[in-house]
Amino acid sequence: MVVFSLAIAGGCSLVTAFFVHQPAAILAAAAVGGFAPLGWLKHRRTSRLKRFEEQFPEALDLLSRSVRAGHAFQTALGTAADELPSPVGPELKKTFDQQNFGLPLRDALNELAERVGLLDVRFFVTAVLIQRETGGNLAEILDNLAHVVRERFKIQRQVRVHTAHGRFTGYVLLALPAFLAVALTILNPEHMQPMFRERMGQEMLIAAMIMQGLGYLWIRKVIKIEV
Repeated sequence: MVVFSLAIAGGCSLVTAFFVHQPAAILAAAAVGGFAPLGWLKHRRTSRLKRFEEQFPEALDLLSRSVRAGHAFQTALGTAADELPSPVGPELKKTFDQQNFGLPLRDALNELAERVGLLDVRFFVTAVLIQRETGGNLAEILDNLAHVVRERFKIQRQVRVHTAHGRFTGYVLLALPAFLAVALTILNPEHMQPMFRERMGQEMLIAAMIMQGLGYLWIRKVIKIEV
């Protein structure tokens, strides 16, 4: 990933240097190109975790039904791993294989919680381990946990509805200056040339981009509500 980031940064800087003979623009293009693979990787990770969260209540229901049918928890875990799609299925399959090949169930479940890194998974692991030590109705525990996860999804969707105006405001404020700069460059190039050629104009552009980025991050921080 590091080599890939450096290669894209070098390619972006070369392309920018071919069209724009400004050191600041070349450095900015290299920075954007260097961080683009990391941003893509983070986006893929976030998407995978979201799919895992959406599928996890179904996995809990399947585990609960298997336990009610008389299967041991390890057998129910293997059944859920075979039946469920990615990413929940492969993660449960890895946990099942680990404990099937000799790793204690506690360690296998703890590795699952560490590997996925979701609060719901930590709740699941804690509930299963406590039940195995103290006893109780595991099927009922899994049903209650699935209900809690689904209710949390409902609250999250309500929060997204209430914060939609703030998110849209952040997108507009971030895109409007760039749109105006492009429009003015097309409509009146002579008027915009000093902004790109003069040193003061370049400093103003850099300051504007920094303030725009900080403003967008601040808006995201304000509208982000942990549920």
